[in-house]
Amino acid sequence: MTTPIIRAERVEKYYAQPSENRIQVISPTDLAICAGEIVALLGPSGSGKSTLLRMLTGLSAPSAGQVYWHEKPIASANVNVSIVFQSFALFPWLTVFENVEAPLRAKGMDTAERRRRSQRILDTVGLDGFQSAYPKELSGGMRQRVGFARALVVEPEVLFMDEPFSALDVLTSENLRSELLELWHKKTLPTQAIFIVTHNIEEAVLLADRIIVLGRNPGHIRTDFHVGLVHPRDRKAAAFTQLVDYIYKVLTQPDAQPPALPRTADGRKVRDQREMHYQMLPHARPGGIAGLLEILLDHAGKDDIYRLADDLSFEIDDLLPIVDAAQLLGFLLVTEGDVAITASGTEYADSEILHQKELFRTAAVEHVLLLRQIVRAIEAKSDGTVSEEFFHDMLDEQFSEDETLRQLETAINWGRYAELFDFDASRRRFTLPQRLTHDAEQDRTTGIDA
Repeated sequence: MTTPIIRAERVEKYYAQPSENRIQVISPTDLAICAGEIVALLGPSGSGKSTLLRMLTGLSAPSAGQVYWHEKPIASANVNVSIVFQSFALFPWLTVFENVEAPLRAKGMDTAERRRRSQRILDTVGLDGFQSAYPKELSGGMRQRVGFARALVVEPEVLFMDEPFSALDVLTSENLRSELLELWHKKTLPTQAIFIVTHNIEEAVLLADRIIVLGRNPGHIRTDFHVGLVHPRDRKAAAFTQLVDYIYKVLTQPDAQPPALPRTADGRKVRDQREMHYQMLPHARPGGIAGLLEILLDHAGKDDIYRLADDLSFEIDDLLPIVDAAQLLGFLLVTEGDVAITASGTEYADSEILHQKELFRTAAVEHVLLLRQIVRAIEAKSDGTVSEEFFHDMLDEQFSEDETLRQLETAINWGRYAELFDFDASRRRFTLPQRLTHDAEQDRTTGIDA
């Protein structure tokens, strides 16, 4: 068996909370990167893709477990990696040539060797003739080429890329992917392995020799497989389509069996977000849910998520939260990558706005514990108001601070739309909705016992 360049052994990431619980971001994970392969890491938003990348590169220490560089602990090893980021992250006051040679200058390399290597890598990635240009003079694609050149000039053993094409237009992205593959297969790139984080499933199947798909809450490996298709790969080929469909199914089907979590060194159990009292609300708006259901009705009530995303020109990270929200509310069924509208979803899509609000209200109270608790707390208070801080403190036991705020934002958005409550942003308090206060006033004036 080939000795891996990087090997992660039971690495995990969690964050301490004021209580004894800890928020688990990455569950214990084993992973290896070997020479001669392009590895793609896929996963929905919040699955910990970038967190895992940072641990593998040594930028972030794992909370537990160990990362090895050539079987030496990465903290004490002479690590030789580079990272290409989504944002170009160039120095605007430096020329293209000066940007590329910057890491060699930082290493203290002598001038002659520094210039020779910088010029060679500029030629390799197609930047010859642009040496004296400044970043502001270049297109997005050319600036990303500079980012590639700067990462490659140090001749890293492993080149890490964190969604390197997502900020570019479709044609530029396609061109850069093709050039990257051509340089890789010609062995022109001065690197032994490539590890690319992406949310684009087709991109992963086009580029990678091996694909890892993460699940979330906490992040964990759902599948890790070798692609087995020869290059160049044809998007229209049956084998290509089957792989894309398979990955969509892995991303959308629920976990069959969560892994058992170990205890921490002090004997306390690491809290798995699957054990949460509250669901993690997908960050989707009611309008997006309604739009998705209406589109599905036009598709005879069901569709393949891959085809649906392709028709809508959506990335998976854009579509999945809307699908998850519709499924949570009982408007959709998701089975092995296929979505089918339910009877209540059909009624919702076919209804006028006022009836949609009623259906959303009923579904939200039935299926979303947080919304149900907010409503009950308001109804139980004599003044009909409850502080947001009360629910913030409960959510904060189970989510990070950022995610707690996002959960509350989504809950407020859904609750306002459904007229379950109003929210006073200046006082940060939930209050009885105008719908209920108006009904109560009518009951009082007409003598009806409320």
